[in-house]
Amino acid sequence: MQIEFPGLFDLQVNGFGGVDFNNPLATPEDVYGAIEKMRGTGVTRFLPTLVTSSFERFAKCAKTLARTQHPAIVGLHMEGPYISPEDGARGAHPREHVVAASMDDFLRRQEAAAGQIKLVTLAPEARGAMELIEHLVGVGIRAAVGHTAGSPEEIRDAVKAGATLSTHLGNGCANQLPRHPNFIWEQLAADELFASFIVDGHHLPPATVKAMVRAKTPRRTFLVTDAVAAAGGVPGTYELNGEQVVSSEDGRVSRPGAPWLSGSSITLDRAVANAVRFTGLPLEQILPTASSQPAQYLGVQGSGRVTADWNAAECRLSNLKVFDA
Repeated sequence: MQIEFPGLFDLQVNGFGGVDFNNPLATPEDVYGAIEKMRGTGVTRFLPTLVTSSFERFAKCAKTLARTQHPAIVGLHMEGPYISPEDGARGAHPREHVVAASMDDFLRRQEAAAGQIKLVTLAPEARGAMELIEHLVGVGIRAAVGHTAGSPEEIRDAVKAGATLSTHLGNGCANQLPRHPNFIWEQLAADELFASFIVDGHHLPPATVKAMVRAKTPRRTFLVTDAVAAAGGVPGTYELNGEQVVSSEDGRVSRPGAPWLSGSSITLDRAVANAVRFTGLPLEQILPTASSQPAQYLGVQGSGRVTADWNAAECRLSNLKVFDA
């Protein structure tokens, strides 16, 4: 069955098609190439995501992305460095570059990014986090909770300060938590928080995706890829933020010998299909979670239309073609 839908919108893309946006040697031409490959998966707008690193590395990468000036880029997602330093919660982010949240540090990063930072993921328990969240909200930047080991009370404080999103909920946390209360339950219960999910079958089991989307409701759900350079490519070795990562035959991405994931290799069209299969929800309820809803959240317009073949029996999108609306 052929279908048509709005261009897909990804809030979290670290790299794509062999290009690592966190590599200071990447050029605008490299980014253009990655965008063209992403377009082949139905993505017409996205936030390049810069993860925890030194200020110097961040600044070089941010300046490159700001110079690219492609209409598909609607701003930058800054994930870290104001996150938990604890193993598990920190994920693949380098501990040595985790820092307290501060206005001065953020403002110089925003200056390096030419004012293009539109979303910041931080841990509520980081020193200075509440003051920074209030500042971000005051200037129209979205604040998200992620890579946290915070208490339920700290989650509630972040919501009161103006945080409106849980970044890749269920990931970026310790493997073992108290049954209840804990910060996952607190975020699921907070109606003020939207939630993004990485639906690649590695970050979250299907039953967890189903339960979490039911709790949040599709209207407060966003699908993201957390894609790295391996996305849109073949299994093999790639780079993320100066470290080697391996994309396995089954699509799992991690540093060699490390127990934690390092982003994903999934594309957003495949994430949509997985979400339909995992949740049992109809395609028409899932597509907005990866297109119009993220755009509305950021207060920007979507872009383009996509035609594709939808195999309902196999939950598979194919033959995607993007055209201007």
